[in-house]
Amino acid sequence: MKKILVALFVATLLMACEPVIDNIFDVYTIKAGEHYTSIRHTEFLQTTILQFDARFGESAIYTFADPGFQDSKNKLMGFSDCNSLHHENSARFAWQWYNNKIEIYAYCYHNGDRVEEFLGVVEPGETARYQIELTAKAYVFRFKGKEVTIDRGANCSTGTYLMLWPYFGGQLPAPHDISIYIRRF
Repeated sequence: MKKILVALFVATLLMACEPVIDNIFDVYTIKAGEHYTSIRHTEFLQTTILQFDARFGESAIYTFADPGFQDSKNKLMGFSDCNSLHHENSARFAWQWYNNKIEIYAYCYHNGDRVEEFLGVVEPGETARYQIELTAKAYVFRFKGKEVTIDRGANCSTGTYLMLWPYFGGQLPAPHDISIYIRRF
């Protein structure tokens, strides 16, 4: 009986000392031939800052038969703005596999006009922090120490901010299954 109690005590002690796992990522998979991720739901941004960590695996490497599509931007995450559709007013991070790198962009629609600005690169397997701050007149993108400011729509001071999830394309769908790992804060 004494051996059983000692074993239970040791097992309880070991379980109590297990580290807390704070590296929980949601996996967003875009299936071959699709544009949208398997995880899609309606959610609104509740703060003025969208911040998350993301990691791309080897599945982010792709080549199109027509190289003219290779520089098409895929969307990572962001939000619509000004109570309008995302092709009217929105702010997102975008990415593409181009020149053997995963390139990251600030990607916005401002009164219907698309604005893109290069932010940097990530390697497959690298976890990086992404942040978009919503100010009265602009979106402030932060990525790997770089900060880019892009103006918001002219008549845009309030609104609901519908979350926008990973999306593959442009025009062409995912050439194979692509998984993106995202941890939100």
